[in-house]
Amino acid sequence: MRSYKATNYVVTVNMTTIFKTVIILTMAMLSIFSVTGILTSMKPEYRITSDSINQAASGVKGEVLYKLFALENRSFNTILTGEEKELPNISSLLFSVATNVSFDDPRSFLGSELPGFSIFDGNILVAGEGTDFTNMPIESVPPQEALDAENEAQLKNIEEINKGDENRDAGKSVLTTGDKKTVHLYFTHTRESYLPYLDGVSDPDSAMHSKINVTKVGDMLKADLEQLGIGTSIDKTDVIQKLNEKGLDYFSAYQESRPLVQTAMTNNKDLLYLIDIHRDSQRKNVTTTEINGKSYAKLAFVVGEEHPNYEQNLKVATELHKLLESEYKGLSRGVISKKGSGTNGKFNQDLSGNALLLEFGGVDNTFEELQRSSIAFAEIFADYYWQAEKVDHHLSPEPVRQ
Repeated sequence: MRSYKATNYVVTVNMTTIFKTVIILTMAMLSIFSVTGILTSMKPEYRITSDSINQAASGVKGEVLYKLFALENRSFNTILTGEEKELPNISSLLFSVATNVSFDDPRSFLGSELPGFSIFDGNILVAGEGTDFTNMPIESVPPQEALDAENEAQLKNIEEINKGDENRDAGKSVLTTGDKKTVHLYFTHTRESYLPYLDGVSDPDSAMHSKINVTKVGDMLKADLEQLGIGTSIDKTDVIQKLNEKGLDYFSAYQESRPLVQTAMTNNKDLLYLIDIHRDSQRKNVTTTEINGKSYAKLAFVVGEEHPNYEQNLKVATELHKLLESEYKGLSRGVISKKGSGTNGKFNQDLSGNALLLEFGGVDNTFEELQRSSIAFAEIFADYYWQAEKVDHHLSPEPVRQ
């Protein structure tokens, strides 16, 4: 009788445990399905994606992980100072990871709330002199009326536009690419212009013109590069006109410039470098510097992060920035990366590891200042180019000597 009761008790206990386990598993499965259903029914911009996880994880610095390792293996503490041994505030860290809001960067409070705010956003990968998150290059969107060639502003100060040509002094190289065109210049935002030449225009977003614009800078740079032996092609196709003809918005500009670049690459197998020339919407105090008593329009490199060539593009831009810093201190504003909604994220740089997006000055710069910057950049680029050719043997046969 006792044996039966004992056995019956064990069976009862086992059945209770099994019942509880089944209930827990059922609740867990229901929770998983519920959470999954909620996440998949959310709007795309609010869903958890690999990109959002990566963005959150990028907020966790390597030193934090190192300190966590030190908690388990004390040998890591031997190279940490007293202050470094202190763990960061866990609540702040978790809040930053969960919300992508950083107390050190006020932009993170506003970026996801204000429509279009991301055009002012970006990451400073290499900071130039005076560059911080308050004055990074602005990819502004002009009003539609500014893109209408029939209503564009009258021109002024035309006599100054070619003033810099009289004093061009880019030197002359003993090296040359011969008949090969190895650098290609083009303009995604073709009509980006400069306020000193637009009569009655004061709004930076409206600084657009079909004739006096960044293509003039391209002409300067082409002449300066070729004077240094680097064969350069240029495509001044009016991308904005193509947008108007197709009824596309300004954000489609890269969609329209891309085929132009692809055609250039297909028709010329010698192309090694692609340079998309732009003009920043920042004002003169941000985009101008003085070197040896002369005023220069500052340069800025923009790199898109949303493509496989990102690291190679970053490498080229960073090396050019450093060379500019060594010879023309303060001329480069640095290397800025862009990605996410509200910006292209590729800038056609996925077509080549040697693709650059170069901001030449801002809305208030003059062509005289831009000319000086063109000469400086051509000089630095030529040094970089011939050194890369020497190391990588890009061209075959060896460069022709004049």
